[in-house]
Amino acid sequence: MVSNLKKYFLYSSIVIFLGLLLGFSSILFLSKDLPSIEQLENYDPDLVTRIYSSDGKVLDELFVQKRVFTELNRIPEHMQQAVVSSEDRKFYNHWGLSLRSVARAIMINTLSLSYRQGFSTLTQQLARNLYKSVGFEDSILRKVKEVITAIQIERTYTKDEILEMYLNTVHFGHGTYGVEAATKRFFGKESQLLSIDESALLVGLLPAPASYSPIHHPNRSLRRRNTVLRLMRDQNFINKTQYQDARSKDLESVQEFTKRGSAPYFTEYVRRLLEKEDTELNINIYRDGLKIFTTLDSRLQEIAEDAVLKTVIDDQNRLNKRLFNNREEFENLAYLTIYSEDSIKMMLEGKDILYKDLRAKLLVQSAFVALDPNTGGILAMVGGRPDYHDQYNRAVQAKRQPGSVFKPFVYTTAINNGYPVTEQLLNQPVVLNIQNMDGTWVKWKPQNYDGSTGGLTTFREGLRKSMNLISVRMVQQDIAPAEQVKQTAKRMGINTDIRAVDAIALGTSEVFPMEMVAAYSALSNKGVYSKPFAITKIEDRYGNVIKDYFPERSEVLSEETAYLMTNMMQTVMDRGTGGSARWKYKFNRPAAGKTGTTQGWSDAWFVGFTPQIAAGCWFGVDDFKVPLGPGQDGSKAALPAWARFMKAAHDTLNMPIQKFEKPSGIIDFTICNITKKVPRPACPVEKEIYKEGTEPTQNCKLHRTI
Repeated sequence: MVSNLKKYFLYSSIVIFLGLLLGFSSILFLSKDLPSIEQLENYDPDLVTRIYSSDGKVLDELFVQKRVFTELNRIPEHMQQAVVSSEDRKFYNHWGLSLRSVARAIMINTLSLSYRQGFSTLTQQLARNLYKSVGFEDSILRKVKEVITAIQIERTYTKDEILEMYLNTVHFGHGTYGVEAATKRFFGKESQLLSIDESALLVGLLPAPASYSPIHHPNRSLRRRNTVLRLMRDQNFINKTQYQDARSKDLESVQEFTKRGSAPYFTEYVRRLLEKEDTELNINIYRDGLKIFTTLDSRLQEIAEDAVLKTVIDDQNRLNKRLFNNREEFENLAYLTIYSEDSIKMMLEGKDILYKDLRAKLLVQSAFVALDPNTGGILAMVGGRPDYHDQYNRAVQAKRQPGSVFKPFVYTTAINNGYPVTEQLLNQPVVLNIQNMDGTWVKWKPQNYDGSTGGLTTFREGLRKSMNLISVRMVQQDIAPAEQVKQTAKRMGINTDIRAVDAIALGTSEVFPMEMVAAYSALSNKGVYSKPFAITKIEDRYGNVIKDYFPERSEVLSEETAYLMTNMMQTVMDRGTGGSARWKYKFNRPAAGKTGTTQGWSDAWFVGFTPQIAAGCWFGVDDFKVPLGPGQDGSKAALPAWARFMKAAHDTLNMPIQKFEKPSGIIDFTICNITKKVPRPACPVEKEIYKEGTEPTQNCKLHRTI
């Protein structure tokens, strides 16, 4: 009997030993692909990269999985309690595995002869979410891996740290990971502002985010939320009054659609810049949780979008009127053999969204850029009409003919060549040789906008009235040779192919809107060109600076030339083609600018500046063959957006009124206002400014004293 007991004990010991050995070996085998202690201690999840405006607003986010890390002390206590009560009520008492849950799961699964009941603790869920090597399939093998990793996590972190990681990694559906991203997606606010019912609704999503979505399945979502609220009440996390109050709330606070990021054209521009640098800086803009600080001012961006939209609607109404009165053109452009005429008219009037394949021919589009002329920082950017956002950023991608906004390069070249602003040329017809697309040459006789001609006309008067004949004569008479004009434009930041022909005087070579604004800003900045830039700093998720960006400046004009050009362009604003900015839009600060209109009314421009802001806008139809229509010049179709923006921008930022500073090399000189020579006693006189050494030396011969 004793011998049998000894044998039984021996055999049992061997079986137990072999079982333990097998179990230990299995754990070792399963653990080899699981995360090490070092991996657990260096948890580094994918996080959202945020793009910030200069005034601290989040403009947009870049991500693969939308996850924003937030510390536990910034997550409401009731959100933490909702998770614990619903997902793991024994969370603070177990060591990664709940034996009671295991026993319940074994009994249910055994009786059902299937895998119906899980036993995952909150820590096990975290293990599965954090580490791909654990796996996601419903199996005993995965559960064992989960348990092993959960125990390791419990040994490595405190309970609060585990809860913080869980709340920052768990999937809430609709592409969001973590409570902060989910709160912004569903409620449009920060997680610290969550109410009890909102916290319960989010936690209710966790078992099956797609099935309990408040957007796609609101009734299921409400029932599941109420279940979480009941669990919170039963576990004394909330009282009866709080429970009843939260349960009575509906889903009014849930937003169906995510809000589009602010300044979408600008943030896409920034994203493309970052993609060019990610390899060099060893960053991943979609996973690294970076902070991208930019030059854009969200207040000015809002003003720009509002100004552009108001102007584009006015322009669209005028285009509609022209098209509706021209049956043949409207029929061809609107494909009326395919689409209903009444439907298209309603769409163009803003009562519905226009079909995508008609937008390039029927929609008035726009580009707008505002820069800090002293640094080159982009303050605002609109790459297309705000109500029809697309991927084509016209501010930096659309090459359009500038028309008369190119004339300042001609005048700048002449001033650089030593000519004074009172130099006079005949305002008489000229002939240009123009090369067609097929390579043939034809003669073209350009006219002034109003068809007028006249006698001797000064540079100042020619620019004030935007006289085509004067600027063409400047090129033809080698006062501003075409090649020199091209080099001036290039030096001032125009990088497109400018054709050095006589027609350069009329702005026939295509340019990018942002380059035009940057070139004008050099005049505002005393001849110093500041290259446009968008990013000021990149930080990693811990606040370490990865890279700083600084202005790139170069002197492209003398201070005297820049001031003379600025002064002539002030005349355009005060009593020339830009005058409506003063009398109609009440923008009365010291400013300089220029209108632009191209042949056939295809493009309307206005570019101008103060000492603090340089801004410019273009309006037209994407298909340049479709004109805005007769009379739709820069002063009517583009200037309103510029004037609205500039007035509101300076007022909103409370900018002090600044005058353009006169350099010491510029002198005031009294001249005869008829001949522009040194006056005699009988001469009517006026004051003019000159670069020292270019003032007139000859006496007036018209008003001789008897």
